[in-house]
Amino acid sequence: MRDTFRIVGSCDMTDVQPLAAEALRSDPVLLPDLGEVPSADLQDRLAGWLSDFTSLQEHLELLARADGLSGTLDALLDSGAALLGARRGLVVTLRPGPARTLARPVGLGLDPATLGSLETIPAEHGPFADLLSMPGATDRLLISDLATDPTVGPRFREIAAQLGLGACYALPLATEREGALGAAVWFYDEPGRPDERREHLVHRYCEFAAPLLARQLEADRAVRATAALRRSLLPDHLPVRPGLRIAARCVPAALEHAAGSDWYDAVPLPDDTLALTVGSVLGGGPGAGPGAGACAAAAMGRVRAALRAYAVLEGEDPVSVLGDLELLLKTTEPTRSATAVYATVDPAERRIALAGAANCPPVLLTRYGANFVETSLSAPLGMLSCWEAPGVELTAERGDVLVLYTEGLARRFGANLHAGQSALRRVAADAPRDVRLDPERLCDHLLAEAGSEGPGEDDLVLLAARFE
Repeated sequence: MRDTFRIVGSCDMTDVQPLAAEALRSDPVLLPDLGEVPSADLQDRLAGWLSDFTSLQEHLELLARADGLSGTLDALLDSGAALLGARRGLVVTLRPGPARTLARPVGLGLDPATLGSLETIPAEHGPFADLLSMPGATDRLLISDLATDPTVGPRFREIAAQLGLGACYALPLATEREGALGAAVWFYDEPGRPDERREHLVHRYCEFAAPLLARQLEADRAVRATAALRRSLLPDHLPVRPGLRIAARCVPAALEHAAGSDWYDAVPLPDDTLALTVGSVLGGGPGAGPGAGACAAAAMGRVRAALRAYAVLEGEDPVSVLGDLELLLKTTEPTRSATAVYATVDPAERRIALAGAANCPPVLLTRYGANFVETSLSAPLGMLSCWEAPGVELTAERGDVLVLYTEGLARRFGANLHAGQSALRRVAADAPRDVRLDPERLCDHLLAEAGSEGPGEDDLVLLAARFE
């Protein structure tokens, strides 16, 4: 029976203690008879096994609680380093497809520049060697002295010397169903090797970790595919019209939290005017709520496509366009509703005609400040038996900027929707003059002030149009 060990607190190679000679003997360990007091040696062994099993369980619990793929990879590296007594590590995963190319590595105790240096090492002579190119050929890769081992390529030896790497220990990450998933390597500062106990424990840990990693990789691919679909449902470019400059931004919500999907669009009309719109699709029947972002995104694509058709057919009448869209929702998407603002803009005359359905009021940024363009209060499209709301018409001046946005952005600015809308208007009014001259910079400024570093619970959509 293989002996186990207690993990010491430090991560230096000096703590990787070799097994004593008597610990390697192959004699079977006999349990005492009932009532017999176990020997001190057997008690020590049992205590060691219990300590190791407890440590393994604790690390596996940390792995199970990790959040997403990045959290899983970080937990795998941290626990592997603790079990092996290492200080630094690196894990890579394989992308799906025939080529099986490597995804960007994740490091432990390695800065981006160091990771970049390690990526320049040829795969066949690097820390993973045959673990990735010939899966199943070996169950580990141990290089006990990176400075003298003849299998180490010159580039790897050079970088190891620069980074102060003395030894490395690598393991494949694979399952029977998915095959090779990737590999992990841990680095020691000094030449050496982990003892048999540490090797056994980290092997068991990676065997348990691989199926969980496989599920996280599959979930991450699904999220990326859905995110790509959502991006494809929005315009890949905005039209250009003399006298008008347009910019737009969309920061999608995290799919596991999203309950709806927002859009923006700019549609050239036959009479040389332009239709501008933003909005949000909500609902969805039994599957509605957080986590229904993928279904809502598909519905958003259908609604946006219909809105473009109605924009061309109805010309300059925003009320008719939204009325037709509401009829479509009630007929083909009865479990959904939508908020929207739709505006037709004449760049030559600088005329604006717009209507809104429960969307946040647009902001008109002028030389005198920023003001809301108040649309009448109305219910979302699809909520009532018949949607009705009057349109609003106004004339802008040269240099004015019309800002359309959805509720998600306003909520980032304040504790509630009303406070957020007011704060957004103030931030727009206080924007530096050079920022207000460029719709692209204005969009970036508003997103930065909203604190939109990453996905939240709502999509953030913003469209700005400046009259030249």
